[in-house]
Amino acid sequence: METARIPIVLDVDTGVDDACALLLAATHPGLDLRAVSCVGGNAPVDDVVRNTLIALEAAGRRDVPVSRGAERPLLETPVDARHVHGTDGMGELGWPAAPTRVDPRHAVELLRDVCRSAAHDGMPLTLVPLAPMTNIALLLRTYPEVAQGISRIVFMGGGADVGNATASAEFNVFHDPEAAAVVLDAPAELGIDVTMYGLDVFYAPVVTRAEAAGLVALGGRGAAELGGRLIEFQCDRFDRDSATIGDAGAVCAVIDPTLLSTRPLPIRVELGGTWSRGRTIVDRRDWSGDLAHDPHGLAPTRVEVALGVDGPRCAGLWREALLAVGRA
Repeated sequence: METARIPIVLDVDTGVDDACALLLAATHPGLDLRAVSCVGGNAPVDDVVRNTLIALEAAGRRDVPVSRGAERPLLETPVDARHVHGTDGMGELGWPAAPTRVDPRHAVELLRDVCRSAAHDGMPLTLVPLAPMTNIALLLRTYPEVAQGISRIVFMGGGADVGNATASAEFNVFHDPEAAAVVLDAPAELGIDVTMYGLDVFYAPVVTRAEAAGLVALGGRGAAELGGRLIEFQCDRFDRDSATIGDAGAVCAVIDPTLLSTRPLPIRVELGGTWSRGRTIVDRRDWSGDLAHDPHGLAPTRVEVALGVDGPRCAGLWREALLAVGRA
């Protein structure tokens, strides 16, 4: 008996690791990639759209609708991470633009339509934000009824213990803290299950330079070659012999949830701190007496927080998926 594929939608700011995630979502036989929405983050939104289309072209998925979304955060001044991802936002790749046209709908409208369709069909989808959550916040505030078409949200962002954009905050949440706060209200307000794939697990799934070379050798400007080149770029940029698949780990966790160890924990986003704005405050107190002096009480929202990941198995899942399509 054939197992039904998991319907999935990605929201991206492509980005080297977003591209790794796109390649997996577009090619893995267990997933049904319905749409991709783009938002400014790692690179300006027009670069994000171009990079997303290139990744889907490499994966042979011109059928997947891609839409342009928010250019900037709800309140913050936009920043980017091209110092990490390259001036083009995708590893100085130098590949030509894909011929695919962008869907004429705004990203929020595309997300609305795909979620409504999933609700109508009785097959709610998994929404995977891998970027600042501006598009997702606008979607849930403007069209809250789409919650009926979302089985769960698995997002890459935040961290229980560490930051990267600042000592406290992870980049995706730091870039648009208000949007993240809106989305993290979803479990309490809309009944959507949420899993946080944050910095606590982000760096563990790695691919070696030698393994990347094996992907590149398959050639043809396909998914395997692109994935290998993205890993090689990171190895070169950070002078290491291996590199993380980054956001792709969140997609791996959709395919195989046993890769993660999680705990349901109360969570808030810090919106006001001088040193901590954008931090995900994960409450791991296990004794109610600890609340005696806390004027805030427990956060109303609990999410499944990833605190551990089987890094080798996760990276192996990603690599084997690209090798399979490269050898086909």
